[in-house]
Amino acid sequence: MNLHLLQTGPLRVNTFLVPLCENYVFIVDPAGCAFSRDEGSIVSYLESQNLKPVAIVLTHGHFDHVSGLPAIKKAFPDIPIAIHKNDAEMIGPSSQIAQGQALAQMGFEEFLPFVSNLPQATAYLEEGKSLAQVFEGCNFPQNIKQALSNWQVLHTPGHTEGSCCFYNEVEQTLVSGDTLFFRSWGRTDLIGGNERKIHQSLAKIMEKCEEETKVYPGHDNTAFTIAENF
Repeated sequence: MNLHLLQTGPLRVNTFLVPLCENYVFIVDPAGCAFSRDEGSIVSYLESQNLKPVAIVLTHGHFDHVSGLPAIKKAFPDIPIAIHKNDAEMIGPSSQIAQGQALAQMGFEEFLPFVSNLPQATAYLEEGKSLAQVFEGCNFPQNIKQALSNWQVLHTPGHTEGSCCFYNEVEQTLVSGDTLFFRSWGRTDLIGGNERKIHQSLAKIMEKCEEETKVYPGHDNTAFTIAENF
């Protein structure tokens, strides 16, 4: 499986456009915004490649992974957004308060206007559910539902309480967000971080995923296999 990669936003998040069937995709962690002068980059790429997005899924709620939500919702008003409930306050009406606390911790308060009053979740990620189950309230055609059913949610707290990975056992592909990097893992010193929990989450990934599984992390250019990492 070849995922489309765009590095977007102020911290160059790996925004993935994940193929489903025909020219349909789902979007992971859109971050392009006016602050980083790439607000239209994701929509432009979708149009240039004739790709049709059906949903947005968020690996977690940190500012650098969600700042592109307004631009995507402006272009595709009906597109559903899914995040884990433990990170849900970081988008929607409460985003200004939640993001403000996180940005203050990092000394990056100037970014707050770009993650205030973000679009809210329309679905919630849950451990063990497929993306077809997450979006069961959406009126998707059967072929899209079938493709989404191959993607399973792994709740992997530690970087944040609501961090999730997305695993496709058929394609041996894992989108890991900021939980797992090449021979490293996400920081745990920010609000919601927990070193013990992230090691438990890493153990879950090792147990769940085959060694040949290809991992696509939330930052950096490196895609790697589970075997290369552990």
